[in-house]
Amino acid sequence: MSPRVTILDYGSGNLRSAQRALERTGAEVTVTADREVATECDGLVVPGVGAFAACMAGLTAARGDRIIDQRLAGGRPVLGICVGMQILFDEGVEFGVQAAGCGEWPGAVTQLPAPVLPHMGWNTVAAGAGSVLFDGLDADTRFYFVHSYAAQSWDLDSDGSRLAPAITTWAEHGAPFLAAVENGPLSATQFHPEKSGDAGAQLLENWVRSL
Repeated sequence: MSPRVTILDYGSGNLRSAQRALERTGAEVTVTADREVATECDGLVVPGVGAFAACMAGLTAARGDRIIDQRLAGGRPVLGICVGMQILFDEGVEFGVQAAGCGEWPGAVTQLPAPVLPHMGWNTVAAGAGSVLFDGLDADTRFYFVHSYAAQSWDLDSDGSRLAPAITTWAEHGAPFLAAVENGPLSATQFHPEKSGDAGAQLLENWVRSL
């Protein structure tokens, strides 16, 4: 049977392009805010565009933070995309205003110290050893980014985490930042795989295959 993937509809993200990209992997894809469907599916995708605080407000209203936490407690895969990655951290800081995140990972999402923002366009990444998401992709492969903020450090002590030790992937725009994290059932990308052509399609296929 095809893996059942749910894209969490909480009012943020380009849901239809993500749906089409995931359907091309052979997954059975549903776009919904239904808690039971989102909790019980094989893989949950949490998209996100725009401001950190606005995304968290929408996610909380849809009880998405509880869905994510419940899935991870049961070892069920979750994939965050763009701001859907950022809200997995403790907090986001935009224009001097702090907003609480889901707290699955420690640390803050802050503005990149780059002369040109947003970071918009294609960039390479340095994939972590043993990565499942980037399996089969060359080191010079480019992915599509659109963001001004990112997590710029990784502070999780694997000894105190309920999740497996993390594999971190980095990119650079003004400074190094986390382009992707694979942490047991919880994975995320700062770039948009659904907008990254063949490379993004391969990454999504790798994730779906792991479900």
